[in-house]
Amino acid sequence: MTEEEKIFAGKMFDPRKKELKDIKHKAHTACQKFNAMDEYDPERLGVLRDILGSTGKTFYFQGPVQINYGSHTFIGENFFANFNTTIMDDARVYIGNNVCFGPNVSIMATNHPLIAHERMGQNPDGSTTMAEYAEEIHIEDDVWLACNVTVIGGVTIGKGSVIGAGSVVTKDIPAGYIAYGNPCKPIRPITEKDSKLHLYLDEDRPKY
Repeated sequence: MTEEEKIFAGKMFDPRKKELKDIKHKAHTACQKFNAMDEYDPERLGVLRDILGSTGKTFYFQGPVQINYGSHTFIGENFFANFNTTIMDDARVYIGNNVCFGPNVSIMATNHPLIAHERMGQNPDGSTTMAEYAEEIHIEDDVWLACNVTVIGGVTIGKGSVIGAGSVVTKDIPAGYIAYGNPCKPIRPITEKDSKLHLYLDEDRPKY
């Protein structure tokens, strides 16, 4: 079994093996290039499209951005990510349509054993190795992650939910909820009482 196959099978894997380092190096190089480009450069988004598993026709990263594998991340239509997005996509990350990330959002689909001797090892040549395992993250359609949100592996965030600023999401969030905290918890359903349509000018309302 290859190291990448171990990831997708939910088994422990060695992130320092060349097989995985080569995939990550391609993504890291693309991120460096993207982060150095002007935000109006028409070629900029294509740099990330080339390393991502898939994207919608329309997507946007403000940058800077750091993505670990790229090929393990699948993004829907009309995605927006503000400054300093981090995607540790050791396991697969699925992002739906019309999803928004605030600044400093971290998607962390990776983990290490808690017991030290299970976490750190030594190869026959004396070099160190580190064990990882990874669980998928699913972010469904119409979700907004506010600033400084961290999503941990194994989590599904339901359609239309909003995660409040600074939250650490360790468990699934049901669809249509406002949720926040560390650890993040569902607070209440989002309802028509949350509408802000009164703040729109008449000329802008048809867009929403």
